Amino acid sequence: MSSFLFITDLDHTFVGDDSALEILQQQLSEHRRQHGTKIVYATGRSPTLYRQLQAEKALLEPNALISSVGTEIYFTENDEIPDLEWSEWLSSGWNREVIVTLAADFPALISQPDSEQRPFKVSYVISPTDYETVAPQLQARLQAQNLTTRLIYSGSQDLDILPVNGNKGLAMQFLAKRWQIEPHRTVACGDSGNDIDLFQVGAERGILVGNAKPELLAWYQTNHSPHLYLAKAYYAAGILEGLIHFGFITKE
Repeated sequence: MSSFLFITDLDHTFVGDDSALEILQQQLSEHRRQHGTKIVYATGRSPTLYRQLQAEKALLEPNALISSVGTEIYFTENDEIPDLEWSEWLSSGWNREVIVTLAADFPALISQPDSEQRPFKVSYVISPTDYETVAPQLQARLQAQNLTTRLIYSGSQDLDILPVNGNKGLAMQFLAKRWQIEPHRTVACGDSGNDIDLFQVGAERGILVGNAKPELLAWYQTNHSPHLYLAKAYYAAGILEGLIHFGFITKE
């Protein structure tokens, strides 16, 4: 056994089955203690909502937090201030005020709570039917303003407007480079559309939990790879199944 970089989404991936989560956390904690494995959470939650979940579920303290769908990175030793290098990387082609003004022209877009509106993330709720109509129009309006943004739709309701480089996958690679961890020693776990970036940026290993949402399963059907594993078990149990499959940990 040797160290690896473990990155996981939280809601409905790492969290969802308390008994399985307890077992997984014990194994990860021990692996980190013995081998120096790095633990990172990559969540759509803001830092505020992340801390609520961390307290509620007694989550392990991570080595780093990727929050707000990959647009902010926090290190444990300085968890109040987002990493400045990453923020600089995202700032090109981004103008939050203009984006909010353009989005206001679409009544179907309902703003998410203020806690989820971040410097590099503008978030809404929209139905799947409305999304199909609004998304291409909104994207065209953004491009016309020379804004280099991307739209992420997940859970059949959440729409995030992000900088073009703001995603979980690139944030994962940013951390791996900083810690000098090779792609084949990196594994990412997820369940929804906003996790696809974790699985398609390179040669990193990916675990899709058994309860993955339709948009992620649809993507997986056309993107099979030996680097990806669709677990049978749900939530943390599915992650453990995948870690054993890839040989990151041994079956007890």
